Amino acid sequence: MSALAQPAVLALIALPESTVDALRSQYALHYCPDGMPPNVPCAETIRAVVTNGSTGLSDVQMAQLLALEIVCAFGAGYENVDVEAAARRGIVVTHAPGTNAETVADHAFGMLLALARGYAPLTAAVQQGRWQQSRQARPTLAGASLGIVGMGRIGRLIAARAQGFAMKVGYHGRRAQADAPGRYYASPAALAAASDFLVIACNGGPETRHLINRAVLQALGSSGYVVNVSRGSVLDTRALLDALDAGEIAGAGLDVIENEPEVPAELFRHRNVLITPHMAGRSPASWLAQRDALLASLSQHFARKRVQLAVPTA
Repeated sequence: MSALAQPAVLALIALPESTVDALRSQYALHYCPDGMPPNVPCAETIRAVVTNGSTGLSDVQMAQLLALEIVCAFGAGYENVDVEAAARRGIVVTHAPGTNAETVADHAFGMLLALARGYAPLTAAVQQGRWQQSRQARPTLAGASLGIVGMGRIGRLIAARAQGFAMKVGYHGRRAQADAPGRYYASPAALAAASDFLVIACNGGPETRHLINRAVLQALGSSGYVVNVSRGSVLDTRALLDALDAGEIAGAGLDVIENEPEVPAELFRHRNVLITPHMAGRSPASWLAQRDALLASLSQHFARKRVQLAVPTA
């Protein structure tokens, strides 16, 4: 394809170098990894946007791109892409479901182990010369009860890993699933009350905002741990801080947080909190799969073929 014929693509998120190189080799790429700039370069010629669930693309932003045909979410989430506005404008929206699910499940389980066994505070204790004073018994995962909020691809992979630890699995979602592992609970609070560990793995967006609130955390109890690998909006940060301050839960593992990358300084006071910078889904394998899904969606669209990973609009 000649340079003149290359469709213009606007990327609004930081992408792996190999993905940037691949896009540049096939398209006229405008790379804006910090989000939509005030003055979009070549706004009248941009035919595709690459974004993700956190950054999204609004109706107002779509209106600035008069030639826009397709919006591709790099990853599974697309909650902040205005899908209704896109459909109204005849714009295709795609995502990459399942491409990072295994990696996210691994990260969630790693956080469960690290919290239960106290890896971070115990390392600090040894560094500070408190070897003997730090050898108290710690909880273990074997035989414990695991509650999963969201029994989608990631939730099922977490449940599969839990089987290796003989954990008792329960889950909450919009509805019970006949083929899902474990027992269904009709509310997050009921699930939390039956769990030693609670993992949040549901979709983000308005429907799940603050689904995990103070009442759910209180139901989890003073020996319970919560891990969030979904979206920061699902777990009420103020409620989490209040629960930690009151000793109502044992600890938390957060890969995502409201208003990220800003993290409340109050969280750093709690040694029983682990925070990673929204990278649970990042691994060489997941990045490769996400790149391939992105390139396939763009190629199918510009070849006027059916886009296999298009988001349903009805």
